Amino acid sequence: MFDDFFIRALVAGIGVAFVTGPLGCFVVWRRLSYFGDTLAHSALLGVTMAYSFEFNIAISVFIISSVIALILIQLQRKTNLPGDALLGLLAHSSLAVGLVVIGFLTFIRFDIMGLLFGDILAVNVNDLIIIWVGGALILLVLKLIWKPLFASTVNYELAEAEGLNPDRAKAIFTILMAAIIAISIKMVGLLLITGMLIIPAAMARNISDNPQKMVLFSIIGGLLSVIIGLFSSLEFNTASGPSIITASLVLFIPVSYTHLTLPTILLV
Repeated sequence: MFDDFFIRALVAGIGVAFVTGPLGCFVVWRRLSYFGDTLAHSALLGVTMAYSFEFNIAISVFIISSVIALILIQLQRKTNLPGDALLGLLAHSSLAVGLVVIGFLTFIRFDIMGLLFGDILAVNVNDLIIIWVGGALILLVLKLIWKPLFASTVNYELAEAEGLNPDRAKAIFTILMAAIIAISIKMVGLLLITGMLIIPAAMARNISDNPQKMVLFSIIGGLLSVIIGLFSSLEFNTASGPSIITASLVLFIPVSYTHLTLPTILLV
């Protein structure tokens, strides 16, 4: 029989997989993988703020990542710098500031490797509540903005002409990205959460012929990755985050050569 910590980790991982599936599809469709990395890097600053002020880690990460996301949106509107330059600036700056702050927190002991790469031993009942309740809220909000977000993904000008307010949908989606990073820290870690978003969705894209199937297969791929990855982590005593992402890669490789794809309008 499995120990309680492993059951908690498994339940938490399943909850994360249900949320990263649909969000990951939009990350792939909208080419936002580097944006996800930026928010994940900024999450370290949120963690250090949580330890500094004795605040809940998930809430602190959500706040910091949301602020970084909104700053990025404003900079994209008001500067002439290309988007990838802004992403690199914010990603590495926030990561560096977080590491500098950690250097000053000598009076606090915490597992930096667990934060970066995940630690199934750190998952407790409160984390399960945050993951499942937070995940349900994320999916509810995503359902509400699905139409304008999907329409702007296909054709931004058409969505704007139809009065769907794609800018608002984009801003809300960035907040949802910050939220999933906040609730996934202990499972996958800060540096690898983007892989949990991208790899199952990329795998699903290769075996789907419409968006609904892609979302479904992305969720299934995430669930299989979590289950295989956690069992591997338990068996070989490896970090949970890298084990889950490695499992995703192993699942991705066999389907990477298939040719069933989404309609051309989403592949351009």
